[in-house]
Amino acid sequence: MFALRQRIDHRHRVGDIRRHGLALCLGLALVFAGGGAAAEESAWFSDAGPTPAAREAVDLLTQAAGEGLDPRDYEAHGLWQALAGSASAADPEAWSSVGRRLSLAMRRYLSELHAGRVDPQQFGMRYDADLRSGFDADSLLRSALADERLTEAVRSAAPAWPEYHALRRVLARYRQLVDDPAWQKNLPPLPGGKLSPGQPYGALALLQQRLLLLGDLATADSKLPERYQGALVDAVKAFQARHAIAPDGVIGRESFEQLNITPAARVRQIGLAMERLRWMPPPQGARAIVVNVPEFMLHGYDMGAGIVDTRVAMKVIVGTARKTPTPVFDAEMRFIEFSPYWNVPPSIARSETLPRLRRDPGYFDRQGFELVGSDGRVVGSLSEAGIDAVQAGQMRIRQRPGAGNALGSIKLVFPNRDNIYLHHTPTPQLFKRLRRDYSHGCIRVEKPLELAKFVLTGAPEWTETRIEQAMRRGKSATLRLDEPLPVIIAYSTAVVRDGRVHFLPDIYGLDAPLEDALQQRSQTLQASQTKENPAESRASR
Repeated sequence: MFALRQRIDHRHRVGDIRRHGLALCLGLALVFAGGGAAAEESAWFSDAGPTPAAREAVDLLTQAAGEGLDPRDYEAHGLWQALAGSASAADPEAWSSVGRRLSLAMRRYLSELHAGRVDPQQFGMRYDADLRSGFDADSLLRSALADERLTEAVRSAAPAWPEYHALRRVLARYRQLVDDPAWQKNLPPLPGGKLSPGQPYGALALLQQRLLLLGDLATADSKLPERYQGALVDAVKAFQARHAIAPDGVIGRESFEQLNITPAARVRQIGLAMERLRWMPPPQGARAIVVNVPEFMLHGYDMGAGIVDTRVAMKVIVGTARKTPTPVFDAEMRFIEFSPYWNVPPSIARSETLPRLRRDPGYFDRQGFELVGSDGRVVGSLSEAGIDAVQAGQMRIRQRPGAGNALGSIKLVFPNRDNIYLHHTPTPQLFKRLRRDYSHGCIRVEKPLELAKFVLTGAPEWTETRIEQAMRRGKSATLRLDEPLPVIIAYSTAVVRDGRVHFLPDIYGLDAPLEDALQQRSQTLQASQTKENPAESRASR
């Protein structure tokens, strides 16, 4: 690539005078063609051939892999070849053709860098497209060319979430490791299926090398230990913590599988995380809540003065992978319910609660249930007629506020079609588990008081004491927020925390379909480019 650029620059310097007249013809043709596209094309060539802007644009397209994108999707190498040919042959028609291709590639690159390559709705992710509709790749490209700020335009098109920029830095490191000899072969099988501290292992040198390259081992001992011990065990614990594995230092099946995953596979995984961040609504307003389902974590962000800063972070419990996965979408929090009632969803009532009540009628009183008719009439006792009415949809089951209420002491409501909300729980012991998909879809939060304080930051009258009293009162009360608070339910299996990348289990199996869709799209794009420019496509292979 460096030699190719030298050829272009050399040819640019020795361009002959005939180009002046040809460039004038090209300029007149573009003027008569009219429109912004013509102006873009004229920016790529001068009377001496390709302009610095053209070379800068192709440089940017060539670097698309650094953004988790594929340079081949934007015809990067083919355009390099085209610029080289244009530098040696003064042909207005050829210049115009290359200019159109370069404009098309840059517009698509800016658009896809900003909003992604495929429709998130295709994967059941219901983000509000209107929140991203203000981006105009055409206008951005034209203004960038006019102001000679192409590189700055590319930077501005990328998602504004800090997580995106952290992933980009991690991606650069893993791309450097793709061809490293440490992953040319797998680690050999473990003796007895696992490796515990103090045991010998014939591949300790390879294990040490990988942990060192991945950053889990700070420095390698000058002399390799004869057994698995000391700093190696600590490094494996750090590795396990980054891969959602209990950090006990024992290399079992799960740890062994993760240690054998290649950097190339991690590059693809990071790319998927960056793609999903392009789908997410941009940071807006004063604050936002983001729940990352595979991480089982909630983060609350302050977003003042263009800076996104984490204010709260806590564990969450999400929907079970097999039956009731938590949907991925965005909404606005509008209410807080203190000491809430729990209206048992009809699906849960029919599949779980009614069968239990038929077997054990006393369960009704122990759980603090009551029946509510469509007219609001409340029945505090259970009968066969009541059970039949619930089964027929004529009544619903409601749980009264109290210590045993399924929603705990608070419910934070962001209206949505799936009736998903954040709430407390009477079973906090589940937060001690690494994998936390146990709910029917709603999201249980570990620190409800801390979250309520964050949500009510702009309401100083709601002190911590007042919030606690409302949560413990035992009488349901609803508070409407003065300003809606954005809530984003996200899905990412690669995240950066405290400067270290964490790879998470794909609990809902969403990574593989996305990777397949992106690969198919790239193949279609590249096949189209080959058909349109066969000579350059053959040269780029």
